[in-house]
Amino acid sequence: MSGFRLLALTGAIAIALNGCLTTQSGSTIATDGDEPIPRLTAAAAPGARPNLKSDEAGLRMMYDKAEAGMQTSGALIRDPELNQYISDLVCKLAKEYCAEIRVYIIRAPYFNATMGPNGAMQVWSGLLLRVRNEAQLATVLGHEIGHYLKRHSVERMRNVVATSNGLAFFQLAMAGAGVGFIGAVGQLVAMAELTAYNRDQEREADLFGHQFLVEHEYDPYQAAKIWENLREEQKADGDDDSKSLFLASHPLPNERRETLDKLAQRTDASVINWETGQDRYNAALRKHRKTYLQDELQLRRFDRFEALLEMLLKDGVNTGELRFFLGEIHRLRNEGSDMETAQRHYEQALKDGGAPAEIYRSMGQVHQKSGMPAKAKAS
Repeated sequence: MSGFRLLALTGAIAIALNGCLTTQSGSTIATDGDEPIPRLTAAAAPGARPNLKSDEAGLRMMYDKAEAGMQTSGALIRDPELNQYISDLVCKLAKEYCAEIRVYIIRAPYFNATMGPNGAMQVWSGLLLRVRNEAQLATVLGHEIGHYLKRHSVERMRNVVATSNGLAFFQLAMAGAGVGFIGAVGQLVAMAELTAYNRDQEREADLFGHQFLVEHEYDPYQAAKIWENLREEQKADGDDDSKSLFLASHPLPNERRETLDKLAQRTDASVINWETGQDRYNAALRKHRKTYLQDELQLRRFDRFEALLEMLLKDGVNTGELRFFLGEIHRLRNEGSDMETAQRHYEQALKDGGAPAEIYRSMGQVHQKSGMPAKAKAS
């Protein structure tokens, strides 16, 4: 099995778990009423370290070990500019806690971010492909920073140990996660699963994310749009409560979208120039998007991927690239009129400009399958 396929399989298993993953965060924010939105504060001062004999210190040591291995992982995206962009945004949100947080961008085509109690944050490429602007990314990062500031993973770990054979559970998960070159990434995901947050903790993290948006004058309505877009993907894939462990055990994306929208409606209306930071985000992601789109295509979840591409087209950013991948969906699926549809998308991609050079090879394959060898040779 190739390294990328192994990574994709591990990511799929991790996301199927009821874990402490951004994609699975359920929240029931109390947004009704006239009371002020509560302002949250961190559980500890910047730079505070736990007693070396405490359970928190032990949990941090486990994460430290996995983090050390992850630093040499083949799944790590090392582009300095992209790393600097996301790290700068984390520091902007975390302020005086910036020095405690280390960001790792992971190449994995799933919507996910995690935050360890030692300050190790993972941001997956599938998330970067799906958030549409800096405000939406800040929402997710702020949520994860909120978990860290409130020491939620420590609280959850204590509960696990108190109610079950927690240490044996940790050892089992760690042994199972240590596979191949992504072992360290898998370990961090497995530990996140074991410290899955409860609804109150998710509520606090969502409030932190909203608080960070407002403090920096980001559009607070962008938080709800994340879940609206994810639900569109799920609908295209035919997801329902009975088919998804996520939807069966957590509030539906529609519910989360509604609660975050209500929270935005209660925000101080005196700020009228909310920003999304879309241009900055597009610039940071531009040279990586093709790779992330290719990774999505390799999953062969064609209906879901097509829904994602159609949503991205609405932003009008390098539509030729997106049209190319729409053509690739139909070429690879090759059912009914897929070849004709693929050719139409390829032709529009060339008109729009910005399509990758591979488009000519793909057009040649479509012509060959359609019984037009001369056009195939020309392509």
